[in-house]
Amino acid sequence: MSPGGWLGALRRLFFPDTCPVCGKVKGEGSAFMCADCIYDFPLTGFPGRPDNPVVELFYGQIPIVQGSALFWYVHGSGYRKMIHALKYHGRWGLARSLGEWLGSELEEGGLYGGVDVVIPIPLHGLRRIRRGYNQSEYLAQGIAEKLCRPVDFRSVRRHKYNRSQALRSRKERWANVEGIFSVRHPKRLEGKHILLVDDVLTTGATIVSCAEAILRAAPGCRISVATLAASKSHLQAARRRVKNF
Repeated sequence: MSPGGWLGALRRLFFPDTCPVCGKVKGEGSAFMCADCIYDFPLTGFPGRPDNPVVELFYGQIPIVQGSALFWYVHGSGYRKMIHALKYHGRWGLARSLGEWLGSELEEGGLYGGVDVVIPIPLHGLRRIRRGYNQSEYLAQGIAEKLCRPVDFRSVRRHKYNRSQALRSRKERWANVEGIFSVRHPKRLEGKHILLVDDVLTTGATIVSCAEAILRAAPGCRISVATLAASKSHLQAARRRVKNF
């Protein structure tokens, strides 16, 4: 065995590779999740459905071409822990792998062929320094690879620092993200079909704020949305709102 092979074996012995969902040690050569958790993965089935609850969430707020989420954000589940791992605990490689999975689903669904560029929801500079990375950028890279589209990290920025959306009411979430985004290179986006990418979709407030900034700066562009996970309770509330609209 080569020195690298011995070192790898020792690392796996003392620091075994575990599943980010259930925490069990994965088998050698397995995917980024154990087989059981991949089998039980709570997929939404939205990537191939043009009129799905993600699209409905944005009715009356912003015009979107397509909208999708890979799986359901289930409170108290290991899949929620996985989101926290990629968001707060340095598991950016996991974000990239899940982005590739989502990108494959979008490509197979056949509804995103018109996308010109993929843009991740940006973090404020201070939060990025504290965290060390933006998980949405890695999600966007994975999606863009499967769609064979470029990623734009520079045109949109979060110029205003805002507190975390977690544990805030719906009204507080909307107020918390008002006017926090701006566009530095609007000519780059004019006439483009933009795919906005974020990790978790709840009320949609952050995406709406970002999309509004883009549409103000480049009115001729079109917006689609893709997130890694979506809150079922928020989408159900949006569906009731649409029916009463």
